Amino acid sequence: MRVGIGTDVHRLVEGRKLILGGVTIPWSKGLLGHSDADVLLHAVMDAILGALALGDIGWLFPDGDDRWKGASSMDMLEAVAGHMSRAGCRIGNVDAVVMAQSPKLADHIPEMRRNMAVALGTEVERISVKATTTERLGFVGEGKGIAAQAVVLLESFE
Repeated sequence: MRVGIGTDVHRLVEGRKLILGGVTIPWSKGLLGHSDADVLLHAVMDAILGALALGDIGWLFPDGDDRWKGASSMDMLEAVAGHMSRAGCRIGNVDAVVMAQSPKLADHIPEMRRNMAVALGTEVERISVKATTTERLGFVGEGKGIAAQAVVLLESFE
């Protein structure tokens, strides 16, 4: 078994879509980043790459590389899943939390879980996504950004 942890943070800005867990969420602002800035998937990818001792998404998808400009984080997650599979591992489970003062995310969580399960080639029952506020504290509570954290357990299938 291997365990990894991932964290990601992006600033909220006007003029961008808000995409979390591969779901486009109706909101007046979106996350700023080189790709689609999906903090949830970025945290999950970092956790998987950490468990594999392959660094982080900045190594795999550098923001100086125009191939990843505006890229779908779902496509990036599928690429990370390929690294996981080639390393002889599969998802044991994913436990992730999104920290956002708003919008409310509860209604979108089932679709986020399904998206992640498909991209990772696993059952939705192995994917946990939670959402919380920060009680109006810090940059998240002030509505300036959204953060996510994830922990993954990888199992060897070899």
